[in-house]
Amino acid sequence: MSIPTGDIEGLKARLKSTWMAGDFGEIAKSIKSHAEEFIERRSIERGMRVLDVACGTGNTAIPAAKAGANVTGVDIATNLLEQGRIRASGEGVNIQFDEGDAEALPYPDSSFDLVVSMYGAMFAPRAERVAAELVRVCRPGGEIAMANWTPDGFVGQMFKVTSAHVPPPPGMPSPVLWGDEATVRQRMASGIAELQLTPIRVSFRYPFSTSETIEFYRIYFGPTQRAFAALPEDKQSALRRDLEDHWAKHNRATDGTTDVEAEYLEVLARRA
Repeated sequence: MSIPTGDIEGLKARLKSTWMAGDFGEIAKSIKSHAEEFIERRSIERGMRVLDVACGTGNTAIPAAKAGANVTGVDIATNLLEQGRIRASGEGVNIQFDEGDAEALPYPDSSFDLVVSMYGAMFAPRAERVAAELVRVCRPGGEIAMANWTPDGFVGQMFKVTSAHVPPPPGMPSPVLWGDEATVRQRMASGIAELQLTPIRVSFRYPFSTSETIEFYRIYFGPTQRAFAALPEDKQSALRRDLEDHWAKHNRATDGTTDVEAEYLEVLARRA
């Protein structure tokens, strides 16, 4: 099932509003190390032109700029872009942050040596357009690198728990299909000379209990905040219970804090 053409602009507006809700900057702090390790593996050279698609507050863009790249970040959420500008200034790096859509990137063909997206472009509703745009703006011989949550990993299963209470819009594909190897091979079949897919394990650590972690996400993570808001109060308690069960089941900590292991699929594509 595909998204009806007449519904796409309304859906895009809802998605933008969702990602601007809460304060993703607080969430970004807990995955900052993921981004730093992801960028370390990219072998960035000074002067390299890098585009960070769905850049959020700059978790990936900032370490790329520190490595010497000329970095541009693009995102639909204007409040996150502003946080990114403030962060970059504080870190002493110069990054261009632009408002834009992963399905229609506002850059000419072959503009970048490296195009990255970490936990970002996977949430755009029309995957085939995202794939085509990532390839289009990357120069021939350049690299596209994505980090996408896997369906069976901790985050993919958390999304599944939430979707059982608040179903996604009709025709909206699951974002975690970008973490499914067979699906990615199909989506990245055109314009790619080489494709490498590697599961990567990372940790989420919070200095408070799993119950408090759910509250943290309800306050700061736009999708979780909106999911709770979409439900009447009696059904909110059921969503909270199922999320707490999910986090508690995977919590490795024994001291009252939270420590869970998650998995993403690292997608490395060499542009033909």
